[in-house]
Amino acid sequence: HVAVSVPTRILLKRNLLGTVCRVESLGPEGSPRVVVERDTRLAPWWLRALARRLAAREAHTLATLARVPGVPKLEDWDGRCLRRTWLDGSPMQRAQARDRAYFREALRLLRRLHTAGIVHNDLQKESSWLVTTEGRPALFDFQVATRPPYRGRRFRALACDDLRQLLAHKRTYCAAALTPRQRAMLAPRSMLAEVLVRLGKPVHAWLRAHA
Repeated sequence: HVAVSVPTRILLKRNLLGTVCRVESLGPEGSPRVVVERDTRLAPWWLRALARRLAAREAHTLATLARVPGVPKLEDWDGRCLRRTWLDGSPMQRAQARDRAYFREALRLLRRLHTAGIVHNDLQKESSWLVTTEGRPALFDFQVATRPPYRGRRFRALACDDLRQLLAHKRTYCAAALTPRQRAMLAPRSMLAEVLVRLGKPVHAWLRAHA
């Protein structure tokens, strides 16, 4: 008889958009397999369509970034549950990332996202950044990420906001490594730039308030 592996689910988060679980099982050859499962079926009926739209956005973003290191790989999206690879590491605030090399690599990772046409839109959350077990940066939680069709003023404003949020974390944990140009970028934005960023994130404030 062949032993059947029963997946073990560990709840990581529950909110109005559903649940996020770590799912541990055995692969085809008996090797451990760990994925993260975002299940929208437990979202309230009046938010289920939004939850699935955001999960679909995350799935599309992960597929676009499939070749970018430091980003989870999409395993499956069936319209209700999204499954992605697990990244070993600790959130930035828990790991207390104070290494200059970490922020240099984080900047390279962010540039690769922007080169692919993706803006994350949620980098003010330190928990969007991981410090992997190798001490390298990784990004996840792409529900509100966007891929503007044109690299116009709106794209540049959103990409600049991503960068400002990363630099704000660098100022918190590794301020001595900020360059003069990076310090200048942390200065207050123009009114136009602020308006463009706010227009690019129509549901973000609501999601942060209810997640």
